[in-house]
Order: sequence, then structure tokens, then C-alpha cells
Amino acid sequence: MLRGKVLVIDDDDVRDALRGVLLDEGYEVVLAADGAEGLRYLSENTAPRLILLDWMMGGMDGAECLSAIAANPVLRRTPVVLLTADGRAWERAALLGAVGCLRKPVGLDDLLEMVQRYCG
Repeated sequence: MLRGKVLVIDDDDVRDALRGVLLDEGYEVVLAADGAEGLRYLSENTAPRLILLDWMMGGMDGAECLSAIAANPVLRRTPVVLLTADGRAWERAALLGAVGCLRKPVGLDDLLEMVQRYCG
């Protein structure tokens, strides 16, 4: 039984590692390589229970993507957790509506605790 859908928007190998861990824990996982691809998915599909969003990506970065999510009355109800190595990004992301932050490299226990909080 699937525990909820998680959209992972990240442009590096972390995306595939997160997918593997979350699949093993029973979550449905959708991957997007940048913010534009993530927004395209969100516009064409039912919103996931949680979005894990990398802050620093090529193409549309996390700030632009989070701003677009926050501007959409339907999407802004979906919790977004920031993935970042930049310690200063969390303050800006919180102002844009992010509900949490996981510092890269992401610890397995921290990841699973955050995902369980929003996906059950």
C-alpha cells in the first residue's frame, strides 16, 4: 500500500537516491529535473502530498519554482520542503511558504521524519 505521493524536484544524483529510499518506504515518487519540469507536472496532475525542492538548480531554480507554487491558490496548499546546502536559503524559502528545510547532504532519519510528517 502506497503511503502518499512525493514530488522530488532536484537536478543532481540526490534525486535518484531520494527516489530509492522513498520507494523502499512505500511512497509513490515522481521526479522532476528542475523547477520548470516540476511545475509542468503539477499543472497536469493531481498535487502530491509533499514536494521536496532543491534550492540551487540550473534552469528554473528553487526560488522561482517556490514563488510560482506560492502564487497558485491550489498548489500553495501542498507542503514544500527545501533541500539545500546553502544555510541562508531557508529564511527566504520560509517567506515563500516552505514548511521545512533539509540540509544537504540529507540524513536518512531526517528525511524520513520530514516525509512522514506530511505523508503519514
